Amino acid sequence: MENTVSTTAPAHPSRDDATLAQVRAPGGRPLLLTGGTVITHDPQIGDWERADVLIGADLIVGVGPGLLTAAEDDGMIVLDCEGTVVLPASVDLTGDGGSGTLAPGTPADVAVIRIADAPGTARGAVPARGGHLDLLITAGRVRRWNGLDLEGTDPAPTTEGEPAHDSDHPYAGLWVDENGFIRQELLPDGRYDEARGARESAYGGRYWISGSRIDYLDDLGFWAFGEFRDGVLHHAGYRFTRR
Repeated sequence: MENTVSTTAPAHPSRDDATLAQVRAPGGRPLLLTGGTVITHDPQIGDWERADVLIGADLIVGVGPGLLTAAEDDGMIVLDCEGTVVLPASVDLTGDGGSGTLAPGTPADVAVIRIADAPGTARGAVPARGGHLDLLITAGRVRRWNGLDLEGTDPAPTTEGEPAHDSDHPYAGLWVDENGFIRQELLPDGRYDEARGARESAYGGRYWISGSRIDYLDDLGFWAFGEFRDGVLHHAGYRFTRR
């Protein structure tokens, strides 16, 4: 007797509007998250650089590589998770027992996190860049899709996306660390200029002050913060006094 092997092509993973319509339609078809790095948070099962998570109703029913091959047979809706990390929606790395897992039989509470920025994300020193939570599933229900909240509770975008700033703060001026090596000038126009040793303008960017807290957004793109306490600016392990 000649052995036969099925040549049926597996379902193509997608994340388009047609797939979303299938996800939201009644009928209870299983969901397969495929192609992502899977962190199960279950020590017996372990993790995979690339694997699948199968959701049936409100439970995880399968996890690991190879589940995509049964997608057509089982009528799965296949969701493309290439370039993401798939992990429990609740993760506690302190060992206090507050984490979920992606073990079969556990509640289908799953977060899918993009590794790279989504297309069109602003580059550089731009506030309100947006998050990397790409998919969120709780109790088997998709609540976030391609970074957008399906429940309609995302806050409306602001025009500038700037943090709150007290324009009347009393802290403008030159602040110098204890050794005189770092000299940070808070300019009245909301920008700062920081010299380090012989390097003038080693760093520079925008700052916002709210109460006793200062937040920095450097032109290189990184964020930092400091606190004013008793006339001293505490920032990045340094203590600055005004000159």
